[in-house]
Amino acid sequence: MGILAWIILGLVAGLVARMLVPGKDSQGLIITLVLGIAGALLGGFVATQVFHVAGIQGFFNLSTWVCAILGAGVLLLAYNLLTSRRSSGRTGRASRR
Repeated sequence: MGILAWIILGLVAGLVARMLVPGKDSQGLIITLVLGIAGALLGGFVATQVFHVAGIQGFFNLSTWVCAILGAGVLLLAYNLLTSRRSSGRTGRASRR
């Protein structure tokens, strides 16, 4: 599967992952789509390295979509954790003064 297909898959996977990831959505749509693309690419790379399958199975295969959505979900969770720590750290310091 080519890079263009992974980008398209990542756009959709980012939106699906945003619906599945619990918590407040602190990021905008553009960041969600970028994280979705990166997550799909990362998920595809990890899956090909771990399962030794070239290009996963194809664009319309369920395992490809699950891999992309999981990769996007992991990146969205990491992004939410990083941004929530920063925002809570700033308000915690300001309230102590």
